[in-house]
Amino acid sequence: MASRIRVLVVDDSALMRQVLGTMLSRDPAIELVGTASDAYVARDKIRELSPDVLTLDVEMPRMDGLSFLEKLMRVHPMPVVMVSSQTEAGCATTLRALELGAVDFVTKPRCDVREHMTEVAQQVIDKIKIAASARVRQRLPGAPLLPYARPLLPPPPRGAGCVIAVGASTGGTEALRQFLTALPADAPGVVVVQHMPAQFTRAFADRLDHLCTIRVKEADDGDEVLAGLALIAPGNWHMRVARDTTTYRVSLSNDPPVNRHRPAVDVLFHSCAEHVQSHAVGVLMTGMGDDGARGLLAMRKAGAHTLAQDEESCVVFGMPKVAVDLGAVVEVLPLSRLADAALGGLRRAS
Repeated sequence: MASRIRVLVVDDSALMRQVLGTMLSRDPAIELVGTASDAYVARDKIRELSPDVLTLDVEMPRMDGLSFLEKLMRVHPMPVVMVSSQTEAGCATTLRALELGAVDFVTKPRCDVREHMTEVAQQVIDKIKIAASARVRQRLPGAPLLPYARPLLPPPPRGAGCVIAVGASTGGTEALRQFLTALPADAPGVVVVQHMPAQFTRAFADRLDHLCTIRVKEADDGDEVLAGLALIAPGNWHMRVARDTTTYRVSLSNDPPVNRHRPAVDVLFHSCAEHVQSHAVGVLMTGMGDDGARGLLAMRKAGAHTLAQDEESCVVFGMPKVAVDLGAVVEVLPLSRLADAALGGLRRAS
């Protein structure tokens, strides 16, 4: 029998510790080794209990979750799943936690904790299991998050131009930040699906917009895919790309989930295979599962250049691995090389 995942729950709310603990203990793959009410108690229990995964509250007394996470990832890096509120401030804090090295997050119910926590029980358990197998790296203090200026590209071809389509899941927020900040101001239009709840995608796009030399926004139905602009699919909405006379536009729909996701990467990639064909580059990044793999294969068959993030630089080498195994990928590259490879693929297409 495989060993169980040892989990430490860190939350200042006694009720949350009780509810989370009870919920996790019901899964035979998880062992709740302890709980902690604040960062200082958590520090001692990590040393004592050696958990495999930490669930960490954002708002705590004495030391907030972000400060503790930053220290933890410097001295004792380990998989962390954040527990965040759904407020605007909670969104920004959660996104910062992902930048600092948290593997993923779950949203804390605003009220009636006992009733509503059962609704997200499987989500919490699934993310802990993913986190247990995630590749976690030591985060060193230093470089502020500043735009990465790049030289301008030659003008894109006439007509609708080219499109870079990107899909990501677990670990994708940080991967997307690195990818998009590496694009020059006149890069071809970018369309992105990142698995993320609805209330977080706008905050995520706004955060990227402040860091990138290109513009970044949460997509609206009918938005034009323009050079120097990245469109992020809104949470809970599928996004497709279609040709509109001399340009490309995105359309949003609340069709049923695909691969258990809405938005789904496969939906975006299949639309690019149909409408953009050889004038597209598909990029599949870190994430658990297989979403995007079949869509990337369709893009390759339609003449697009296709890229996948390599195992070493992925937090979870799930989605890219499935795509590689299907024969959907032209190049498998580290995250640091994906932006240049995407631009190079479009130069060849033009």
